[in-house]
Amino acid sequence: MVTFDDFVKFDIRVGEIVKAEIFEKARHPAFKLWVNFGDEIGIKKSSAQITELYTTDNLIGKQVLGVVNFPPRQIGDFISEVLILGTYSKDGVVLIQPERKVDKGDKLG
Repeated sequence: MVTFDDFVKFDIRVGEIVKAEIFEKARHPAFKLWVNFGDEIGIKKSSAQITELYTTDNLIGKQVLGVVNFPPRQIGDFISEVLILGTYSKDGVVLIQPERKVDKGDKLG
């Protein structure tokens, strides 16, 4: 079981996708994402295997939730700095988004 103290160690913030590219060198179909988490955190990069339900065009401007305090991870020739959250559905990964537009950098709480 996870305790509440374990949960609060995760820094989960709202970000807005500002750039998306196909990750050509990824082993599994993926996108390279640049996500703006506001003034405090700035723009961070992420690799996301979300190609079943999204395109690079329909990702731009989308608000997402991301874990911003994991250590960076090398994926091919790309450094992924945050983990973008999604759920696994029968059709592919569905991004976790705020129910309404909120400020970039807002914390999950």
